[in-house]
Amino acid sequence: MIGLLQRVTQAGVVVGGDTVGAIGRGMMVLVCAERGDTEREADALLKKLLGYRVFPDAAGRMNLSVADTGGGLLLVPQFTLAADTRSGTRPSFTPAAAPAQASALFDHFVSQARTLHGEVACGRFGADMQVALVNDGPVTFWLQVAPAALA
Repeated sequence: MIGLLQRVTQAGVVVGGDTVGAIGRGMMVLVCAERGDTEREADALLKKLLGYRVFPDAAGRMNLSVADTGGGLLLVPQFTLAADTRSGTRPSFTPAAAPAQASALFDHFVSQARTLHGEVACGRFGADMQVALVNDGPVTFWLQVAPAALA
């Protein structure tokens, strides 16, 4: 599983002219399931995201997590993060999980996030989404949990 997290002052997702998810201060995370990922990888990535220290403490150092701050969490499915771009000028999406598996893992990820964290919003799997955000910092991190068979 891949998570591209961005610390934001606000972020939102629009589908067909309707806002389907929005947060204020918090983290917007693009989430991608790769071939071989299971709920184990999804749970491990979520645990890492919720504990990742990207918010400033009183001294201005990144010592606080989204769980510490109670900030919002906007989860957006994004299969293109798994693209293989090593050759040519057209990416290959072979490393991405099949759509049915990826959808089930994203649903699990969102469900677990809602169980563990207060404010959780999300995009819509498979939809044409318009995502807007104000990156705070900017602060952006790529997190990846490899499938057990590949780790």
